[in-house]
Amino acid sequence: MASTHHTLVVLVENKAGVLARVASLFARRGYNIESLAVAPTDDPRFSRITIGLDAESSPIEQITKQLFKLIHVVKISELPPGDAVEREMALITVRADAKVRSQVIELVGVFEGKIVDVGSDQMTVTLSGTPAKLDDFEDLMRQYGIVDMQRTGRVALPKLERQARLRSVAGKSA
Repeated sequence: MASTHHTLVVLVENKAGVLARVASLFARRGYNIESLAVAPTDDPRFSRITIGLDAESSPIEQITKQLFKLIHVVKISELPPGDAVEREMALITVRADAKVRSQVIELVGVFEGKIVDVGSDQMTVTLSGTPAKLDDFEDLMRQYGIVDMQRTGRVALPKLERQARLRSVAGKSA
């Protein structure tokens, strides 16, 4: 089954109101944002907005054209799922009384998460990884009872080139 998820990375000027204008563009057209993460880049003049969309309900080309009309948008990139490194972070508070606490701790370890707070019958854990990894962990935690949960939304960068380019040296024969 082909993925219908698309990730748009929008580089914008780091100014007040820019995120609101981007979000309102989606709202005015009735497009649903599945995931949204925004933070300044290594250059404080710019912020990177990573937007996760369902491609079936949101025509990517039309969205891109509309985004480029916004004055503070500098660059837009679409990252296909296979060509991007995607990560997400979650904080999850789960029921974990004495009878099941060791099971929860073991699953947190298997998923390379960390326990960040412990109460008498609940635990808060943090986990980062691919969105699919977080989905799997969330599904397993449901059997214990999720009390509260917050996920950051996807952040993504293009995958790096894997093959070294051969340099040709002028004037040398093979």
